[in-house]
Formats: sequence, C-alpha cells, structure tokens
Amino acid sequence: MISDIGSRVEILPMDGHFHDISVALYRQMAETDPALLVHTYSGREAAADRLGQIIDAMVVLGGLQASGAPRLLRFPCGSQHSLAVRRTFLEACKVEPGATPKATPMTTLDRKSGLTIQVDSLDHGQYRVRASGDDADGQAQRRIGVIVNGLLKLGEMRRVEDTEGIADDCVAFECGCPHDALLGLLLYRAPNVRAIVREQEAMAARGVMSAPSAGAE
Repeated sequence: MISDIGSRVEILPMDGHFHDISVALYRQMAETDPALLVHTYSGREAAADRLGQIIDAMVVLGGLQASGAPRLLRFPCGSQHSLAVRRTFLEACKVEPGATPKATPMTTLDRKSGLTIQVDSLDHGQYRVRASGDDADGQAQRRIGVIVNGLLKLGEMRRVEDTEGIADDCVAFECGCPHDALLGLLLYRAPNVRAIVREQEAMAARGVMSAPSAGAE
C-alpha cells in the first residue's frame, strides 16, 4: 500500500547523476506550515544518500530548512513559494554528487549587455535591481526591466510601490520576508526566463512518477 505523500510540485524524470532514477518534490499540507518532501520510488542502493545530497543543496541554494522529519523541508517564512521552490529543486538536482553546494551571489553578468547586474536587499523582503559597467549603448534601464520581469515570473514576486508609484527597479516576495539565497538563485536565471519556462514545460511533459506497483523505476 502506498501512503499519501502529498501533491507533486516538480519532477526530475531522469537523474543523470544517479542511475537515471526519477526524483520528485511533493508538498504536504500540515496543520501549520506546508512541508516539502523530496522523494523517489527507486529501490536502488544509496538512493537515500542521493536524496540527502539534493536536500542539502536545496538548503544552501534556496535557503530552506529542515521541517522536523526526514526528507522534509520548509521555508523559514512559512510560505509555499511554489514557482521558486520548483527552480530550487531542479537546480539542486544539477549539483554534482560530492560537490559542495554554494549559495548564488546576488550579482550576475548580463551577457547581452556586458553589464553587471546586482540586487540590493532592502526592508520587508524587498530588493532593488541595479546595473553597473560600461553602458555606451544605454541599455542599463532596459536590461534592469528584463531582470525585474524575470524575477517576477520565476519567483512569483511582486512590484514595489514607493512614494512616486510603482518602482521599476524593485521587487519583493509576497511573504514580506528576505530570501537572499533564493533571490540569488533566481537572479542567475532571470536574464533568460523564456528558456527556463520552456525547460519547466518540457519537464512536466516528459514523464510521471509512479509507485513500484505501477511500473518500473
């Protein structure tokens, strides 16, 4: 009998780092905060160790924390951050076994403009995007807009209002809490958000995760 492990958030149909097993992230709704479960039906030896590697990477890359039970994670703020945690899971699965995961800094090189994009953490989970470097072509403001739109889509973030209205260079998490590690992870992918969306759609279409009785793993 297969126990209820929750609703699936994301799946990696084939883990190239460990025998092409499928690994998935599930959400379990508790009485208080929602918890996230990293799970596989594979019975391969050392599969549990592989799940542990992915969990450790999610903690570092996305700023998640243990939720009091094996293989369960949560965000410190108690929010779900559904899209952002999908990206965290997929990026964690890309970390080479044995490698030490490192949080992504809140700065990245924008290859299309050659500008350095940096994000500053403000109060109440708000972040300001800025660009620096040689801007002879005057692309800074447009590229900042591209990055902001990428963060809005990848992290389900919101625009920030100031005394003059909507700030074009500021975004915030809906929970109102800071998530620097998560922001850094999203920032790295934000300049190419269309490719990320296509990747996620392809992942969703490639396969499902079945219990052993429903098919071979």
